[in-house]
Amino acid sequence: MCCGCATLAVAAVLVSAPAHAGRSCEAKKPTPQVVERGMALAAQTSQALDAEHARSGAKVVLIGRAGQDLGKYGLRYSHLGWAYKTPEGPWRVTHKLNDCGTALGHVYRQGLGEFFLDDLWRFEAVVAVPSAAVQAQLWPVLTENARAKALHTPHYSMVSYVWGQKYQQSNQWAIETLAAAMEPTTIRTREQAQAWLRFKGYEPTTLRLGPLTRLGGRVGSANIAFDDHPSDKRYSDRIETVTVDSVLAWMQRTQLAAAPFTVLYQKQ
Repeated sequence: MCCGCATLAVAAVLVSAPAHAGRSCEAKKPTPQVVERGMALAAQTSQALDAEHARSGAKVVLIGRAGQDLGKYGLRYSHLGWAYKTPEGPWRVTHKLNDCGTALGHVYRQGLGEFFLDDLWRFEAVVAVPSAAVQAQLWPVLTENARAKALHTPHYSMVSYVWGQKYQQSNQWAIETLAAAMEPTTIRTREQAQAWLRFKGYEPTTLRLGPLTRLGGRVGSANIAFDDHPSDKRYSDRIETVTVDSVLAWMQRTQLAAAPFTVLYQKQ
């Protein structure tokens, strides 16, 4: 589950409409403590990624954050992106975010500071290092605007159906882009990407949402819709969507990535 962002841009470029992923879009000014913790977590994550790069040569990692409390669904993280090491040295994150208050999302490229400069539920990063073969395929995709946005669908729902194409949430964009990167000559559509994910054994998270929760979410939030889910699943309260936790488990199980590790905020 997640919220999303805007057009693909370098870290220094901002858009006027606020955009978020993996947390609520409540309009409130971040406190100095939140800014300090977010920037410290970004710096500590950068150090951990640099150490991993020195150890293994890693230049692309899956990176996730905990922007919302999803414990009631048995989930720890809310949003993921792909972080890659630039030739200049710093790490950048390519990820999709939702324009707050709207049903639209876009793809962004940001620095680690921006990635963690949200009012996070828990100041913790999760990192999974893909295999060398996966990294080699992903790196050029993440650094090229056109390829990074090739399978992007602007219509956004936080709980979009894993095998649907009407909407696309942030984590869904991430794994569909992975699929396209792995098979660039044969995967040109989201349907083809999802077929690859099925073939590779990806299993979504099934959220158990009651009818009042579903109705309340649709009426109260522009970025939540359920009409893309098959009726038999929707009306039996089985909402199948892409989550960070399910992606981490799948990539480790299929050896697309190593076991994830965490980076915890530590006061300097």
